[in-house]
Amino acid sequence: MIGNVTLLTFIVLFLPFVAALCAPLAVGRLGHNAAWLLALAPALAFVHFLGFIPEIAAGEIVTGGYAWVPSFNLSFSWFIDGLSLTFALLITGIGTLIVLYAGGYMKGHPQQGRFLAFLLLFMGAMLGVVVSDSLMMLFVYWELTSITSFLLIGFDHRKEAARRAALQALVVTGGGGLALLAGIIFIWNISGTTQLSMLVHGDDVLRQSPFYFATLLLVLGAAFTKSAQFPFHFWLPNAMEAPTPVSAYLHSATMVKAGVYLLMRLNPVMGDTAAWEILLPFFGGLTMLTGAFLAIRQTDLKLMLAYTTVSSLGLLVMLTGFGTEHAIEAAVLYLVAHSLFKGALFMVAGIIDHEAGTRDVTKLGGLRKAMPVTFAVAMAAALSMAGLPPFLGFLAKEEIYYALAHANPRAILFTGIAITGNALMLAIAFAVALKPFIGKQVKTPKHAHEGPVLLWLGPAVLAFGGLLAALFSDAFHARISTPMATAIAGEGRLVDMSLVPHIGMPLVLSLFTVALGVLVYTNLCKARQFMTRMLDAAGPGPDRAFDGIISTLVKLSFHITRMIQPGRLEFYVTVTFAIIALVLLVPLFAYGELPALPLWPADMQLHELTFIIIAIIGLVAVLTAASRLTAIVALGIQGFAVAMLFLLFGAPDLSFTQFMVETLSVVILTLVMTRLRLSPSDHRKRGQKLLDGTIALSCGTGFALMLLKSTEQSFDTNLTQFFSAYSKLIAHGNNVVNVIIVDFRGTDTLGEIAVVMITGLAILALIRVRSGSKPKDEGRA
Repeated sequence: MIGNVTLLTFIVLFLPFVAALCAPLAVGRLGHNAAWLLALAPALAFVHFLGFIPEIAAGEIVTGGYAWVPSFNLSFSWFIDGLSLTFALLITGIGTLIVLYAGGYMKGHPQQGRFLAFLLLFMGAMLGVVVSDSLMMLFVYWELTSITSFLLIGFDHRKEAARRAALQALVVTGGGGLALLAGIIFIWNISGTTQLSMLVHGDDVLRQSPFYFATLLLVLGAAFTKSAQFPFHFWLPNAMEAPTPVSAYLHSATMVKAGVYLLMRLNPVMGDTAAWEILLPFFGGLTMLTGAFLAIRQTDLKLMLAYTTVSSLGLLVMLTGFGTEHAIEAAVLYLVAHSLFKGALFMVAGIIDHEAGTRDVTKLGGLRKAMPVTFAVAMAAALSMAGLPPFLGFLAKEEIYYALAHANPRAILFTGIAITGNALMLAIAFAVALKPFIGKQVKTPKHAHEGPVLLWLGPAVLAFGGLLAALFSDAFHARISTPMATAIAGEGRLVDMSLVPHIGMPLVLSLFTVALGVLVYTNLCKARQFMTRMLDAAGPGPDRAFDGIISTLVKLSFHITRMIQPGRLEFYVTVTFAIIALVLLVPLFAYGELPALPLWPADMQLHELTFIIIAIIGLVAVLTAASRLTAIVALGIQGFAVAMLFLLFGAPDLSFTQFMVETLSVVILTLVMTRLRLSPSDHRKRGQKLLDGTIALSCGTGFALMLLKSTEQSFDTNLTQFFSAYSKLIAHGNNVVNVIIVDFRGTDTLGEIAVVMITGLAILALIRVRSGSKPKDEGRA
């Protein structure tokens, strides 16, 4: 392992955030052409990460970073191996094309600057997720992706559907984020490390821990919600309410793969167990079938692609946890292929919608002549999605069957799932790439024509990138596939799949998949009607269940709030002090920690006894006061008596502070009370007085017993010695108390001063209220 702590990498990680800050101003000055300028940020990051390829391909690992909170072993650090480098290249490379595409797609939109800012913020967050070495840094960026995706999905906030989809995505992925935080705490406590680079190359402590299964469930909760695994799959198709650049970037190539990334990253230390190899293939296979079947039902191009994305994510999770030789290699190839062809197809769907005015596949046809470039791009991406040569999708599909096809019931089951899912995805690929372009030209809401270069440049690069990766597979595997597979497996892996297929069962299964997919495509209308009937018969799904759960939570929270927050200050004060009394007294009695009763000091001086008697007289005066004003003044007597005791026992600074606080409190309360009716002194009923008195005595007794118990312990002089040694040396002050307040606790003191200032301003505003604006109920105060 080599250390490569460079300022350049640090700058690159923040480039998207800087570009996001500049986006509104750039769009305001340059219009849609600002996309060319803003795309430089991800492009420079892409070039920077390209520079790591030789090191990573040679088997090296690049780490670096800066101390964040050294006392807690937290750092802002990065960890770049084959897995994180591939994701970083996808995020920055596709991100560059998406920014350009968004410049053309959102041309003329009044909020284009805000949109590009949100998009770049998300890009920076996702980049942080995949290169983070620190577990806490990973969590921070993970949550930032949820927040920024919420902003992007709900970009058109005037639409109720967009607001609902954004809230749904935030709730589901945010809940997964909480699971991830708990999982990180488990990992931290079990392994004793906060660095992923040390964790994945360390001892096998996670699998051997008795808390392994609990940790696994928490990690799966985070990964499954982020990567839309069943039963959390419903949020991703609903997120298609976002503008198409968001769909092409967040929900096909980047964000939804964050969960897959997490599983791949932790595979070396959490994989290869029975729980891992049961749960991941089961939920992944179920998700693959669910997404594929639901895609057949759709007529909206984006929804068709969204549900096949769900299906593809299920396939990736299934392969990651399958546990056989070549399954990891198949997952690697399919992940890269999917990012390329699905990003391209989403952008194609956006071009069709932008230039023809509709995404409904039943209302489209004959666009090939009007949009020849878009048609060529769509066909190239669809061929890769269908798993046909000579595209990267073909290599991925062949490797999938080579990894799954074994002569045991488990392998046969999941091979059947893969065949079914891949066949249905082939049908959808051709439905998206062929149906809108072939046949008789249909009249569309807008006069269809080829889009500008900003629209078709991105999908063209991605679609034909899949072609180049397959044609030059040896170079692609040596630099991308093999290092990535090695990082996921935690041991050396060699990816050598080429356009020459595996002769035997994998090729037979591949041909059968193509035949089945073509059959479904030629009968797509019948298949769509059949799925509609089946799903209608099945009843409401998880999407409707989510609405029911949220509605129930809102009603429950309303009733709980009404119960514990009735709007009466008297209730809040009573509950607060009752809880304080319980916290103080219950542990003392429950655990037998009552202090010994103090003896009356034999050497008590007369002046000391005098101030104690004064305090008692003040207490009696408060209880017997005929008006509130008298009670306030009498209350100050105790404060002054306590201040004198501080002075007598060698704490003049504290005594002076107490004098000031008591004086200010009495003056302020008196000024406030002059605005109210000062009699009668107490309007409470006898039962209320008894309850309040009991709580007050309990609190006082609890504090007294706690103080007595504390003084029974031996005095710890560590802080005394520290402040005595360093007050003069560090703070250059002789008065230790002043040094503590001003220097060692300077921020705390500043906060206290701010509170006092705000309180004083609020009181001043109350005093200056004219008599004519008095509240109607002031007489009852």
